[in-house]
Amino acid sequence: MLPEAFLNELKYNTDIEQVIGRYVQLRRRGKNLTGLCPFHSEKTPSFTVYPDTQSFYCFGCGAGGDAITFMKKIENLDYMEAVRSLAERAGMAVPEGAVDDGSRQRKARILELNRAAARHFHQNLMAQRGREARKYLVDRGLTKATVVRFGIGYAPESWDDLRDHLREKGFTDEEMIAAALVSPGKKGGCYDAFRNRIIFPIIDLRGDVIGFGGRGMGEGTPKYLNSPETKIFDKGRNLYGLNLARSTKQPQLLLCEGYMDVIALHQAGFDNAVASLGTALTSGHASLLKRYTKEVYLTYDSDGAGVKAALRAIPILREAGIAAKVIDMRPHKDPDEFIKALGAQAYQERIDAAENSFLYEIRMLERQFDLSDPEGKTAFYKEA
Repeated sequence: MLPEAFLNELKYNTDIEQVIGRYVQLRRRGKNLTGLCPFHSEKTPSFTVYPDTQSFYCFGCGAGGDAITFMKKIENLDYMEAVRSLAERAGMAVPEGAVDDGSRQRKARILELNRAAARHFHQNLMAQRGREARKYLVDRGLTKATVVRFGIGYAPESWDDLRDHLREKGFTDEEMIAAALVSPGKKGGCYDAFRNRIIFPIIDLRGDVIGFGGRGMGEGTPKYLNSPETKIFDKGRNLYGLNLARSTKQPQLLLCEGYMDVIALHQAGFDNAVASLGTALTSGHASLLKRYTKEVYLTYDSDGAGVKAALRAIPILREAGIAAKVIDMRPHKDPDEFIKALGAQAYQERIDAAENSFLYEIRMLERQFDLSDPEGKTAFYKEA
């Protein structure tokens, strides 16, 4: 246990407004501050910070507590990890002999397991058994250098390939299930969660493999299978490719919808591309983006679903204090397809011609009204 005197000093030296302000765009309302909750999607701010009591509370989802609680939730840390993070910011040393409840060791074990799995998937791809998977990636235009850079791998059509490999490495079935790399069988035992799929390791800002995305090679469904949330993986607060894109010299980040779009853009020289992980953009994503840029270019699919996704993302980015523009992919569906058809220079021209997000919203709104009809025009003006 940590000494009470240490915790009191830590809280005294921690400004909760500064801590939360790194993740949430806060606005002052009297003595308190409000913003969009980073723990659930919302359009109207219900998240409040109380500097007088050094606490926070969300009236939307019920999340609340002190700075330690906030760091635990926002960074997916255990108690001691959150304390160490705040102590480092405050220039304090955590007392020797402080112990945690074992969750830190469990997380470390899952990270070690994920790293071993990623290495095995990549070795599979490069071996004879990965020939068809390599051909698929070559046909998609990827070079060997790109495959290596993103650590892409292959899970063969097998129920026990990864399971048996990890058992040989000393991992238990329970640890594999906790990492969501295997699924428990109805009659006991477990089997591989990823089978006959191209594997995309998801790497966080510390360089740890926190999850996986799998693209099906056959006719089976679903086409894409992503790791569920685990003790180390939170889809709403991680972005694919940010571990590489954060080093870009470009002033903005390109926000895509999928793994292949990010990979294709990086290979074409656009090293500022990232993507959300099989989920709509959240305020947690926006808070993460805000750490690295003030401007995001949405390069979503040009179909109806992509338009809807862009219209949902724009207000979330705006509320986080991020300026947004929208790249027109037409007549092609997505960045991957666009780059293959027209090349990097044409894509750069689309970036240069990207549309202001407010004007994009107005243009999409126009489609809902008959502007040749006076009543339709009036209704459009009112809505705008």
